[in-house]
Amino acid sequence: MDADHPENGVLIPCRNTPGNPMHRLLLADEVPSTARNLGVALPIVQATTAEELDVAFASAAAHRADAIIVFGDTLTVVEAPRVVALAAKHHLPAIHFSRQFASDGLIVYGPDIADLFRRAGSYVDKILKGAKPSDLPVEQPVKFDFVINMKTAKALGLSVPTLLLLRADEVIE
Repeated sequence: MDADHPENGVLIPCRNTPGNPMHRLLLADEVPSTARNLGVALPIVQATTAEELDVAFASAAAHRADAIIVFGDTLTVVEAPRVVALAAKHHLPAIHFSRQFASDGLIVYGPDIADLFRRAGSYVDKILKGAKPSDLPVEQPVKFDFVINMKTAKALGLSVPTLLLLRADEVIE
């Protein structure tokens, strides 16, 4: 986001997965609280259908957003090519939570899904060997993907600091 205009920021949560408690926690508490602490107004635009994505991105652009955060729910994952195309059309830098956005999206930062599935396999193994599911601890992701697409950054006219590039797991040229 533009440091001279910290009031600009847009989050696109798609409420078609109302049962996702992590999204509710992030949207209701964490993200707005963090934005306030940083002095950033965070207008929220929403889409619940594929058709509403167009309106959501147009609204983000109308708010003169500097960037958007795209939550990785069913709608945005299924409509990934459309989401990336709309971000490009409206010249909105976007951060996504799933690696599938990496080929054309600007930034991906989120849990490594393949690692989550590998770790789930050990849970299945323990259950099959007699462990009670209720006795197994709840685990959080420990491995995250951080991908920067320089092709998209250049198309948006953005320069990416070297330190950020060095921290990325993958840089797409």
